Amino acid sequence: MTAFSDPPTWVSEAVIYQIFPDRFRRSGKVSAQRDLPLQPWGSDPREEGFQGGDLYGVIEALESLQEMGVNCLYLTPIFSSAANHRYHAYDYFEVDPLLGGNAALDALIAAVHERGMRLVLDGVFNHCGRGFWAFHHLVENGALSPYRDWFHVNQLPLKPYPAEGEACGYECWWSLPDLPKFNHANPAVREHLLSVGRHWLERGIDGWRLDVPAEVPADFWVAFREVVREVNPDAWIVGEIWGDARAWLNGEHFDGVMNYRLGWSSLCWAAGERLRQGYRNREYPLNPLASEELISIWNTTAGWYRPQVNKAQMNLLDSHDVPRALHTLNGDVEALKLALLMLFLQPGAPCVYYGTETGLAGGPMSEQSSGPEPGCREAYPWGQPWAADLRSYLSGLAALRRDHPSLCDGSMQWESRGDDGMLGRSGSFQVWINRSRNQDLPIDLSDTQTRVFWSSASPLSPSGAVGTQSAVLLMSDEALDEN
Repeated sequence: MTAFSDPPTWVSEAVIYQIFPDRFRRSGKVSAQRDLPLQPWGSDPREEGFQGGDLYGVIEALESLQEMGVNCLYLTPIFSSAANHRYHAYDYFEVDPLLGGNAALDALIAAVHERGMRLVLDGVFNHCGRGFWAFHHLVENGALSPYRDWFHVNQLPLKPYPAEGEACGYECWWSLPDLPKFNHANPAVREHLLSVGRHWLERGIDGWRLDVPAEVPADFWVAFREVVREVNPDAWIVGEIWGDARAWLNGEHFDGVMNYRLGWSSLCWAAGERLRQGYRNREYPLNPLASEELISIWNTTAGWYRPQVNKAQMNLLDSHDVPRALHTLNGDVEALKLALLMLFLQPGAPCVYYGTETGLAGGPMSEQSSGPEPGCREAYPWGQPWAADLRSYLSGLAALRRDHPSLCDGSMQWESRGDDGMLGRSGSFQVWINRSRNQDLPIDLSDTQTRVFWSSASPLSPSGAVGTQSAVLLMSDEALDEN
């Protein structure tokens, strides 16, 4: 494979933290927020609205994130928009004033790089918001607008706020009138969007996460990759493809994808019989799994791609688009710890959704509707009691990856130990994981001399077995002495 085809190698060493900016941290330093009636911090996320998180707040949190082992940030969209999630952009060259504007992003880029960290932004190039300047021009001028061919127009005049049952007159994402789709066959549209990708890379970001890229013509992404590689050959391109991404990972389009298959399968196993199954999404199926079923999903997924691609995947349990992991696990923190361990033992970059370390669970566990979006976009509990504190646990997982790369280089071979247990082997390491809440998992040490190197809870039960809802990492005596 050529250098153009291979993903950047730094991704395999990344520990990513995903931030939904409006709900992460309000710094009080954004002048554009002054005298505005922002929602109180911690308001019910189902009310939508703006709670005032900003990029200076992200800077304030960098030290604590780095202490947790994080070395890469992924921010959901930050460009000017009339929505708190900012997937409805109206200007791709301006950071939203409520987030601090372009100056705040420049400051964040500098602060991240000073710490040896990286920053990935969210690129929404399939659609824009109704306020996007070219669409506004078309609404105002109709057939006389020179931007008519920037969109897929079916009839004029356009009706961006149609009455119930009325056609809006243009193609839009998922038939939502507030999200007009770009016409990527128009050279001017392509050039505009490619210039956006180029601009922010030149400004200093380290990669792009691409929103719904399968809905954009594939040849656009070929051109996009050429632009990215030209500006920064080491930049990461990760696409939001939820399932089989083989068509997108052959070296022409993306370096990796959001590996949701790894996430939902790990949660479905770690939860056991307590899995919360109310959420319905065929690309994020929540159904109980036995150990052999989980391992089969992992092996199938990894087998789709070459090793370099597996090392460039974004591996995640949850995100702004699905219920929080702890919600799916019905509030079981010990199950969450097991799922996180499994995430960190995979090739690719583990991605932790903001607030996971505090036990955020997407709203009251008693409310079935509270978990999915927008419930999963709740405010970070600064100054509030936490349901859990997993910072040191996550720091330990990050240290395992950093100090022992063979644990996550793709060489780990997994086998089932009944429905509730798994054993992973890689070189001198053994990983034993027990999800059962009432049965210990016996360990077979007859074939080698090993000692406990790491454990998620108490090292071993008095009988020499892995305790309930826990995991142990064993290393051979010889390797342990060398370390």
